[in-house]
Amino acid sequence: MATIRKRAWTDAKGIKHEAWRVRYLDQHGKRVSRQFNLRRDAEAFRIKAEGQVAAGVHTPDSGSITVAKAADLWIEKAELKKRDRGTIKGYCELRDRHIVPLIGKEKLSRLTTPDVVRFRDALLQTRSPAMARKAVRALSMILNVAMEAGKVAQNVAASVKVEISGRDRKKVLIPPKQHLRAMIEAADRLAETDPRLGILVRVAMFAGLRSSELRGLTWLDVDLADQTITIAQRADRWNEIGAPKSDAGRRTVPIGPGLTAELRKWKLRCPPSPTALVFPNARKKPMTQHSIIDLFLRVQVEAALALDSGKMDGKGAPVWKARYGLHSLRHAAASAWIKQGIDLKRLQVWIGHATIQLTIDTYGHLITDAQADAALAGGAETALLA
Repeated sequence: MATIRKRAWTDAKGIKHEAWRVRYLDQHGKRVSRQFNLRRDAEAFRIKAEGQVAAGVHTPDSGSITVAKAADLWIEKAELKKRDRGTIKGYCELRDRHIVPLIGKEKLSRLTTPDVVRFRDALLQTRSPAMARKAVRALSMILNVAMEAGKVAQNVAASVKVEISGRDRKKVLIPPKQHLRAMIEAADRLAETDPRLGILVRVAMFAGLRSSELRGLTWLDVDLADQTITIAQRADRWNEIGAPKSDAGRRTVPIGPGLTAELRKWKLRCPPSPTALVFPNARKKPMTQHSIIDLFLRVQVEAALALDSGKMDGKGAPVWKARYGLHSLRHAAASAWIKQGIDLKRLQVWIGHATIQLTIDTYGHLITDAQADAALAGGAETALLA
């Protein structure tokens, strides 16, 4: 049982003070205490502490660390697990820009769910809903790591969510068919200056590969006989070759006869490289992220799809900006598979999503069947009147 005792004293200046001290045994049998200026605060803490000790989830201040220190432990663990360098960079940005400035000084032992709710609300006032969601999720991950290290007994952020409404959710931009055809035709016209362009656009458009996966693709993972492309590695933003970021990234995607034929022709012309890259640069290494973005912009300029940025370069020529990111071709592949009746599980695997919920959130609005929907509605009418 915890006890509350009044403490009174006189300081060196002769000023009298009083406080209320709560003493109790934690779940490990260690005697701890905490002092409050008001009895009601001491009483509230006593009730809370007794409940937490009984449940085995209490952490006294003496054994606690700050959120900022816990965030450091989180990143250290990610480095020990050899997480992708881009992932760790993202973790550091979340810690330094969003978590530490707003809640970093709080001790884990004093952190409550209402504190996390206030943190979430502060984020929503100054950040986008998507960034607020990332920061709250990161805080929950930080507390999980702290629990594993014995620095806190419970994750008070686990139940706090950031709901993103439909209007705030980033829309999937899928180029219409005439734009897709225009890009392929433009890439083929530009093949005289860069023969990679035609096949690069086609693989992105028909197989749904990410930019990093295109840059890391090797001929060892292209099976022209079985008509498949296997994603076994990727090139990160620093152009280092490594495994996909998640297990879901490792996958085999079927390709059609048209793309297979184009790949077969490109294999005969592809410049050799030490690692048998499908899209090597002039130095026989993976293309950089910047270079592949520039190439795709060139295709859109040639196809008359690029947008005028309103700026001029040093020579007085307009500076163009892309209407579509390379990811739009990935969305085009997914939408084409959906129109052919692919089921959600196969779509998740082919597109390389970690969860089926992500697939539903991204492409669920495209999965419609007007004929089947009409039959379902008609059957419902009949059932109601039968």
